[in-house]
Amino acid sequence: MNKKFDCVDMKHRAARIIQKKLSKLSREEELEYWRVQTRELREQQRKLLKKVKTKV
Repeated sequence: MNKKFDCVDMKHRAARIIQKKLSKLSREEELEYWRVQTRELREQQRKLLKKVKTKV
C-alpha cells in the first residue's frame, strides 16, 4: 500500500522547520515568536468557529 499523505512525517518536517527558525533567536525573540503564533492560531480558530456557527 502506497500512502499519499503521512501525518506523522508532516509533523516531524514542520517541527524541524520550527526548530531551525528558533535556533537563531534569542530567548526573548523565541517567546515573541510563540506569542505571535498563538495569537494567529486563536484568530484562525475564532474565524472557523464563527463560520461553523453560521452554517448551523
